[in-house]
Amino acid sequence: MPFTKELLWQDIVKRTSKMTDIMVEAVAAIEKKLTGSVFDGSAKFEIEGEGSIIIDSSGVRVSDDETEVTLSASLETFQEILEGDLDSASAFMTGRLQLDGDMSVAMRLASILS
Repeated sequence: MPFTKELLWQDIVKRTSKMTDIMVEAVAAIEKKLTGSVFDGSAKFEIEGEGSIIIDSSGVRVSDDETEVTLSASLETFQEILEGDLDSASAFMTGRLQLDGDMSVAMRLASILS
């Protein structure tokens, strides 16, 4: 099949739609975990190949704003942490979760999400 602009556009739309679905699901999962809690810091989850999610006093949203701490992980690691199958401290200690910024903010977030 020859390469065409239409095929390229279809591939971009397909990937964007999948990425959007993953990010919408991730935001919903974090919001559910935060129900009844207030997070007084600002944190960013960078999900490799998907995008970034911000958690702060305004709530949860897809964004790439500056925050006090950035937590980076693969989609698989992020899902395991949110589902309770992987402790965030264990993920950090084994190198599956990287942290850049204020560790105390990350620890406060971990206690809310656990």
